[in-house]
Amino acid sequence: MLALRRRRNRQPESLAGLVVVITGGSRGLGLVMAREYAARGCRLVICARDEAELERAREDLLRRGAEVLAIPCDVGDRDDVLRLIAAAIEGYGRVDILVNNAGIIQIAPLDNLDLDDFEHAMSTMYWGVVYPTLAVLPSMRARGDGRIVNVTSIGGKVSVPHLLPYSSAKFAAVGFSEGLRAELAGTGISVTTVVPGLMRTGSHLNALVGGRAPQEASWFSLGASLPGITISAEHAARAVVDASLRRQPIAVLGLPARGIMWLHGLFPGLTTRLFGLVNRAVLPDPAEGNVHRLMTGRDAIAQSPIPMIDRLTAMGTAAAKRNNQHPGPDPALRPRDFDRSFEGRRERV
Repeated sequence: MLALRRRRNRQPESLAGLVVVITGGSRGLGLVMAREYAARGCRLVICARDEAELERAREDLLRRGAEVLAIPCDVGDRDDVLRLIAAAIEGYGRVDILVNNAGIIQIAPLDNLDLDDFEHAMSTMYWGVVYPTLAVLPSMRARGDGRIVNVTSIGGKVSVPHLLPYSSAKFAAVGFSEGLRAELAGTGISVTTVVPGLMRTGSHLNALVGGRAPQEASWFSLGASLPGITISAEHAARAVVDASLRRQPIAVLGLPARGIMWLHGLFPGLTTRLFGLVNRAVLPDPAEGNVHRLMTGRDAIAQSPIPMIDRLTAMGTAAAKRNNQHPGPDPALRPRDFDRSFEGRRERV
């Protein structure tokens, strides 16, 4: 008992001087986490697929006094990831903390999705966790120290209708993360599974929306903007960095997320039925004819049928401006087109 009390009272070690690799670090939560790690004295490596967006993020961090490398990378490409980790080790000598954060969000009913959507989600949010982790583990094992932080989602604990590819990939990431912590116990390498609820990061503007896109984008943007049900990106970033500092096994962000996990843990059938009711009574019906066309949330919101949608989502839009969520990807591109559009960039990592 005395030893436990001493452990609780012991001050956590500092993060100053540690090297942090953050995937999806060019915008949203990834960028805000990079700012937070930099404020605590860490040296940064950030990656993303969009080079212009990545350069804006690098300049943002440099203005804040950060030491940062910005490396174009598609985390769903094994060779790209190997080059990313090699560049980080070449630049700084080691990687102390890996934050697997890259993600995409596709919002549509199942009838307006296709197999490519599921494959793209898995490529980014499952293999995009596995590839960087396996790439960095040998050097961490050699030192007997390291931290791996996997940013998942409440959607990886409780599956949400109209977000099926996202939830599926996040469930896979949660399983990998929790099993990995058990496998690495006693090695000096900690694994933290981060489970955020709804956050005001501005990501709703760059989400990919299908089906009855204006209606789909409306409910999602409200859910990602309204106070009370969301937490700020800054609050979430501090919580993630604190969790990595303390080497916590899991960090659930936001009271709504904790409540949903508690309810689902006790009454899984009830939560499934409740989500089924929401799907039938609240969420938009599928677009007729199995239409599959995805546009950005930004363009879909511009057609929203909800009066004053701009005012209702003002906090989310303000977060988007702070967190480099503009201008976002070309709305004409479908998920597989995104992959092709970045092929020419991979050789320049």
